[in-house]
Amino acid sequence: MTGFRARLRRLGLACAVLLPAGALAQAPYLTQGQCAGFPRVALATPAGWCAGLVATGTQGLSMPRRILEVAPGRFWIADMGNWEPHRGRLLELVLPDTPGDEARTRILAARLDRPHGLALGPDGKVYVGEAGTIWRTPVGLNVQREDVITDLPADGAHPLKEIVFGPDGHLFINLGSATDACRDDRQQQPLPCPEKQGPQPRAAVYEAVLGGPEHTLQSLRPHATGLRNSLGLAFTAGPKGPRLWQAENSVDYTDATLPAEELNELKPGSDHGWPQCLSDARGRPVVARGYEGRTRCRASDHTPPVMAWPAHVAPLQLLTVPPADHPDRATPWSGRLLAVWHGYRSQGHRIVSFTLNRDGQPTGAARNEVAGWTVQRGVRPLGNPAGITVDRQGRLWIVEDRNRTVLVVAPEGKRR
Repeated sequence: MTGFRARLRRLGLACAVLLPAGALAQAPYLTQGQCAGFPRVALATPAGWCAGLVATGTQGLSMPRRILEVAPGRFWIADMGNWEPHRGRLLELVLPDTPGDEARTRILAARLDRPHGLALGPDGKVYVGEAGTIWRTPVGLNVQREDVITDLPADGAHPLKEIVFGPDGHLFINLGSATDACRDDRQQQPLPCPEKQGPQPRAAVYEAVLGGPEHTLQSLRPHATGLRNSLGLAFTAGPKGPRLWQAENSVDYTDATLPAEELNELKPGSDHGWPQCLSDARGRPVVARGYEGRTRCRASDHTPPVMAWPAHVAPLQLLTVPPADHPDRATPWSGRLLAVWHGYRSQGHRIVSFTLNRDGQPTGAARNEVAGWTVQRGVRPLGNPAGITVDRQGRLWIVEDRNRTVLVVAPEGKRR
């Protein structure tokens, strides 16, 4: 969950003031040896794989949140800049032709409003989710911006827009809640929560239908509600059709084990309980603080989670990795669901994966794919993974927002 930022807000302080972009980076990584032609860093990775440091703040990174491969050796990065509006940029990262040379970055678009979501559309264009707008551009040397959806709510505690395309080409968008727990200016918690009312409720994931000869917006409606902040969205395939999964950043308690973060399956019209119903560490429904005696939280009253994840792991992205088309091209994450756990507490700052069963449902315990991101003075800072992608070679690429880095996890002994 976004607890650190929420606590600063309660103190009346802005993150951008306390933690300016230049001060967000922690102690630099110690590098030793090579990984895929980049300086190697000390992180726990799958056997036979290593982690390399590709880019840092010295190459123009400020607060990267998403990364997407657009062509071999070329990646686009959504860089928020900070939490202030219109400080964000869309960057391009170009890998060097010669191993040992530095990667280069260049600015594709500037003055963006807290850009976060980044997705390749069925039309071959890249879609960018700013706080209030979804726009697209062809992949090229120059951005040709075309607004697709405008006037989305960009205020409140959760303005960021995560986006994902379904197999049918429909676009799903996070409209996070404006508050942590639906408290108004008098610290009251009305029921029903006003944020979930009206023609455009918050705390929801919306479905946008694009169509016509220009692939323009045809409709925009809530798909699932009762979701505080859906910064992880991903589809899996099952015998009965595609399934949409959401990683829930839950309400901001200071308790070490409450409430659980959640993995939810989103279905048309499903309500997942926020703000009055949360989950305990075992995934059982509990009444949220402030709603005791005013509501029920039985499993029949809202859609319960499929999994309960540890409190405060702050899931910031989900990514489904298809099975390998040949055993020689299999990677540790082939056919699995990856989750970015951004949280600074002990069970966070790692990337985990889950087995997908034949029905396309994540099962079993979380398996660490990249971990060991604890602070070790002179070796590495506390990990801050925010976004990931898997490239055409099966390598895992990671952006860290506060550490301002791009990392790659690649097979040992192989160069680009």
